[in-house]
Amino acid sequence: MPRLDAVRRHEIVFSLNGAPARVEVEPRTLLTDALRHGLGMTGTHVGCEHGVCGACTVAIDGEPARACLTLAVAVEGCEVRTVEALAPEPGRLGVLQAAFRRHHALQCGFCTAGILMSLDAYLRCRPHATRAELTEVIGGHLCRCTGYAPIIAAAVEAAAVLRGESIEETPSHA
Repeated sequence: MPRLDAVRRHEIVFSLNGAPARVEVEPRTLLTDALRHGLGMTGTHVGCEHGVCGACTVAIDGEPARACLTLAVAVEGCEVRTVEALAPEPGRLGVLQAAFRRHHALQCGFCTAGILMSLDAYLRCRPHATRAELTEVIGGHLCRCTGYAPIIAAAVEAAAVLRGESIEETPSHA
C-alpha cells in the first residue's frame, strides 16, 4: 500500500508564450501555482481562487481560462499564453498594454493582467469588436480601483490600433 505522504509528481510539457515548457507538479497543483512558482510567470495573479475575479486569466489554446480553476496537468500538450506574452520584446509594451497606460486604465494593477488576457483573446478573434462587446468581455473581471471607464476606453483604442486605424492624440479620461 502506498504511503499517504508520498504524492506522485508528474512532468507536464506544453508551450508557454511560444516556447517549450516543462514543469513537475503534483496532480492537484493548480495552473496558477505551476506558472507562478514552478515557472516564474508572476504576471498571472491569484485573487479570489474561486474563478470569480478574473485576475488569474490566461489563454489556453487561444481561449481565456481561469488558471485558478485549471489543474496544471490539464495543459499537457497545450499552448498557454500569459500576460508576459503581450510585450513584443523586453522593455516594450504591446498594443493593449500601451493603451492601458495611455488611458490610465490601471491603478493598483492587480486585475490588469487578467483583463488584458481576456481582451487579447477576444480581439484576436474579433478585431472589429464594438464598445458593447468589449464591455461584455471585461464583465467577468473585478476591478476595485478604476470604475471601468478607462479600461473600456483603452480596449476601444487598442482595437482601433490593431485594425490599423489612427487614434486621437489625447486619451479620454471618462
